[in-house]
Amino acid sequence: MSGSGEPESAPVDAAGLVLGVAATRWHAELTDRMLGRAEAAGRACGVAGLVTARVSGAVELPVVAQALARRCDAVVALGVVVRGETAHFDYVCRSVTDGLTRVALDESTPVAHGVLTVDSLAQAADRAGGPGATEDKGWSATIAALDAALALQVVAAT
Repeated sequence: MSGSGEPESAPVDAAGLVLGVAATRWHAELTDRMLGRAEAAGRACGVAGLVTARVSGAVELPVVAQALARRCDAVVALGVVVRGETAHFDYVCRSVTDGLTRVALDESTPVAHGVLTVDSLAQAADRAGGPGATEDKGWSATIAALDAALALQVVAAT
């Protein structure tokens, strides 16, 4: 993703909403940073509650995201998957993407895909927020999930 054309990630008024965040423990330096930024975005948006869960790896994210979606108004899934020399990267990325999409549709709850799928740790660091990073996926994924939850409220009210 080039980042060009990305909408502004300004806080939204999410007062009353409960946010769930699932983050992997792989590449903890980066995922901890992303989780911190997701929590900061939730606070900036005024969420009424925040539930966090840590999982081993990216493949475990969809099932935990589903459990969160049953309790929360919006969910963010965070992780880092770095391409290796085998097809494993492709299988993991497809599994995670398909799983998170299925959860969002099955539970009618926004699930933001904040899993970085990159060729190197340097690319991941550049997208994980922090000093010198060009993107802040923890923040932007959280704003996107909360914004979608608010849009669902508007649709439900009409």
